[in-house]
Amino acid sequence: MLEQIENKLHGGQVLDRSEALWLLTKVDLLSLGKLADGVRRRTHPERQVSFVVDRNVNYTNVCTTKCKFCAFYRDETHPDAYVLSYTQIFSKVRELVDYGGTQLLMQGGLHPDLKIDWFEDLFRQLRRRFPEVQIHSLSPAEVVHIAKLSGISMIECLARLHSAGLQSLPGGGAEILVDAVRQEISPNKIGWQEWAEVMREAHRSGMPTTATMMFGVRERPEDIVEHLFRVRELQAEQGGFTAFIPWSYQPGNTELGGEQASGVEYLRVLALSRVILDNITNIQASWVTQGARMAQIALYFGANDLGGTMLEENVVAAAGVDFRMSQEEIIDLAKDAGFVPARRTTGYKILETY
Repeated sequence: MLEQIENKLHGGQVLDRSEALWLLTKVDLLSLGKLADGVRRRTHPERQVSFVVDRNVNYTNVCTTKCKFCAFYRDETHPDAYVLSYTQIFSKVRELVDYGGTQLLMQGGLHPDLKIDWFEDLFRQLRRRFPEVQIHSLSPAEVVHIAKLSGISMIECLARLHSAGLQSLPGGGAEILVDAVRQEISPNKIGWQEWAEVMREAHRSGMPTTATMMFGVRERPEDIVEHLFRVRELQAEQGGFTAFIPWSYQPGNTELGGEQASGVEYLRVLALSRVILDNITNIQASWVTQGARMAQIALYFGANDLGGTMLEENVVAAAGVDFRMSQEEIIDLAKDAGFVPARRTTGYKILETY
């Protein structure tokens, strides 16, 4: 069966779900990695490994969704609950600009009081003060929440945010795009079809997005395969996904608990992502959850991008995982693995190679 799959991939044919499941569960790790590396080499023959200089600003940790896998959220009355002021956010973005950053990843909890006016005003001021920074912010769940809270449709909400300065959407909140899994781990969050509809509307309106997957939360291998094919099918509609980022659930300090997926499991999922998502150009290695060495290995299992420098990251850190890498360390990591490091924009325009 492996030879049959290799022939299909070399011929540009799409694998089916049964073949993907076989790769995920039956084939040996190195054979799967070799397949993924072959797809990567054909897609990126220049041997570049890209990254963006960015900052993740979590504007609030107050969240009404209370996902069982999240260690970051707080109730509104909790002593640690916060909402950043505009002044605090501007200060963080100023630090990003001074560091040469070009991307602002801004996400938070689903706060019960922050309506669309708060975000519109913030985005307008950010665009005026920091025109060189791309506002790559708000997950589909946040967009849907802001719309409901503001008494408007999701489409109007997204259009207004876009007009105010939102330029692209991160793919957070995807977890596993199978509602049976979502009901178990995040019953108060939007379903997979609502997540997909926000992405469709963003793509229709000219806003690129990324797509993600958080695995290791009691899902079945079949659910991982279904997630990948649903992302692939969404991409086939309008082509708005610039990258796919799989990462493993971090169980520390969470209600869900459990064990963390192993490095081998991470590499299997990453490699399968590269093989199945042949219509998404970029696959990111998640050094934020896996660490530098595993991210380096991931470059030979299908990944071609190392994400952002993450001058600040709080959500994964709340689960007790606190990997940190400077721009220089990311450059060295890629070089040591035999690749050409390349600093990019959010839209994958290469700014500089090293």
